Amino acid sequence: PALASQAAPHTASPRWPSLRCLPPLLSPDGPRSAVNHHSRASCARAHAGAACDASAGDRGAARAAAFNVKDLPGISGPLGFFDPLGFSTDASEGKIKFYREVELKHARVAMLASLGFLVGENFHPLFGGNIDVPSYIAFQETPLQTFWPAVMLAISILEVFSVFSFNSPLGGEPWSIRSDYESGDLGFDPLGLKPTSAAEYKEMATKELNNGRLAMFAIAGMVGQELATGSKLF
Repeated sequence: PALASQAAPHTASPRWPSLRCLPPLLSPDGPRSAVNHHSRASCARAHAGAACDASAGDRGAARAAAFNVKDLPGISGPLGFFDPLGFSTDASEGKIKFYREVELKHARVAMLASLGFLVGENFHPLFGGNIDVPSYIAFQETPLQTFWPAVMLAISILEVFSVFSFNSPLGGEPWSIRSDYESGDLGFDPLGLKPTSAAEYKEMATKELNNGRLAMFAIAGMVGQELATGSKLF
């Protein structure tokens, strides 16, 4: 075999398998060679498995390192990154994305509510135009108060779609959002206002959050003042 390998280049025979591919019991060097061959194959598989595990661990570490809560939109002056209670200290990416989704929903509702107080107390043509009361009790003055089940059903239809953004609670972290989900993205942009640039999108998202945070304080103050005085603000 040695002379043959020197006389001509080694080529794989189309009929006979390479001796290195023979099963251990058919190795030409006898039982000891068979044991050695089997040991080398086992070691090779063990090293390959360890390499795969290390590679998977590196990928997981890379994903964890790629996410940084301080890179999210909504961090601006004068406070910068503001988390005095440490909600994000030991939280996972999925949990932080859940917190952000909750903040965005409350911010959007608060902005609509603040606008509703301002407009509704000055312009109220619906239901005959006779509902001229403080906004905190305006809903009770309409016939809609008898249709609470229908109102809750309408709200729940919208909320059902958000369930698909969550990680599965079966074996995963409960109340956490998928890492590939873009916070606040409801697929609703009829005017095409969403920027294509990542930097411009982050700036717009920060503006939305800051306005929403202000609106949450504003609507709380509006409701509190009307509860205290019993009269309209506007």
